[in-house]
Amino acid sequence: MTHRDVTPSHGPSPERTGHDDTEQELREALRALAGGVLPDPDAYRTARGEWLRRERRRRLVLAVLIAVVFTLATLIGLWVLNQAPSDPGVIFSGTGAPTAAGPSLPRLPA
Repeated sequence: MTHRDVTPSHGPSPERTGHDDTEQELREALRALAGGVLPDPDAYRTARGEWLRRERRRRLVLAVLIAVVFTLATLIGLWVLNQAPSDPGVIFSGTGAPTAAGPSLPRLPA
């Protein structure tokens, strides 16, 4: 007994002939339908133009958003700095001795 005797045949059988005919008819119908469709000559140019327009709009929106965030951060920072108390603090009182007259670090001999 050989392998050919044990394995079933994949040739046309009564059950598969109807399936094959339907598949072949569908292939022919789709091939005819696809053959009748002609691409628009300006399809690539139109699609590329739309893509470039969307890309420009995206970049413009991003630039405006960055400008708004930067402006808001600057205004908030200035407002916070303006809320500082107006009376002079310890650092800016001017009552301390100048740093040149105060104690300094010893110099190393050269």
